[in-house]
Amino acid sequence: MSTSRRVAILVYEGVQSLDLTGPLEVFAGANFYLRERDPDAPPPYRIEVIASTTNALRSGSGLRLHADRAYRDVRGIDTLVVAGGGAAAVTAAAADRSLLRWLATTGRRVRRLTSVCSGAFLLAEAGLLDGRRATTHWQATEILAQRYPRITVEPDAIFVRDGHIYTSAGVTAGIDLALALVEEDLGHAVALTIARRLVVFLKRPGGQSQFSSLLAAQATPPGPLRDLPQWIVANVAAELAVEQLAERAAMSARNFARVFRRETGMTPAKFVEHARIDAARRLLEDAALSLDEVASRCGFHSAEQLRRTFHRHLRVVPIDYRKRFHSQRNAGTPTLHAVGGGRSR
Repeated sequence: MSTSRRVAILVYEGVQSLDLTGPLEVFAGANFYLRERDPDAPPPYRIEVIASTTNALRSGSGLRLHADRAYRDVRGIDTLVVAGGGAAAVTAAAADRSLLRWLATTGRRVRRLTSVCSGAFLLAEAGLLDGRRATTHWQATEILAQRYPRITVEPDAIFVRDGHIYTSAGVTAGIDLALALVEEDLGHAVALTIARRLVVFLKRPGGQSQFSSLLAAQATPPGPLRDLPQWIVANVAAELAVEQLAERAAMSARNFARVFRRETGMTPAKFVEHARIDAARRLLEDAALSLDEVASRCGFHSAEQLRRTFHRHLRVVPIDYRKRFHSQRNAGTPTLHAVGGGRSR
């Protein structure tokens, strides 16, 4: 490659620092690796952090940042990465009409437009995701879908490609996406080397729903439920109706349902369904079991119930999910991960 691709990472006050540093380390890692191989070759990427100003700003965690350039002064962007942040930070950035106008114009000109985590809300507010598939952090997928009904939200994907636009799930998913972009540009071997140096998966197994229910279980505060959510995750084949769960918690069914929702953020039925889907996905990925066996081990009454529930959550049937997982695991040149398929392939 004779020229370098300009990668611009857009940040703002209150940005999530890992949304910036995760992708930055991947692109910088590609530069470092290829410079080791050929010190005289130009770096594959010219990386710039851009913002509305070059004055100091702070990330949501308090890290002090200085952008390399104001976004208005940047030309010739190949790949634009829009970082995410907390709700207040993204809301404030989305209220900046000058930023949104620049983003709407630039986002249609660049070769690749990407977002990390809640950065998808800025793309959506700029009108860039209308009529497209997209994802964001699992805690915000429903909000994105409700606020922007013209977007088809993929709630389980680690990242989604639709045309030249890529959106990724929460925080560290920006690393997954950046590795996939490097793989597109420089090949599998380079991306794999960077992943090994960062000690991360080149393509992590599964989607982000594996984190939603399991993290909800782990995050349940001390209280009347004690270890019940973790017990549900470990016993998905058991009878998990509200009455049985309430009895196990030594509570009335009505009070149990109220307390469970307060402590986990979802109803008992929804939590059980998520846990069962997570378990089914792991079995489909790792075990050569029939659909009837997977359904039985995960608490579904039949393979048909598994198929319907699986499709409702992931927009793909179990058989196709298994084929896709194994094809990605065994292929010499893996493709981008998007659970629901893609128009652009």
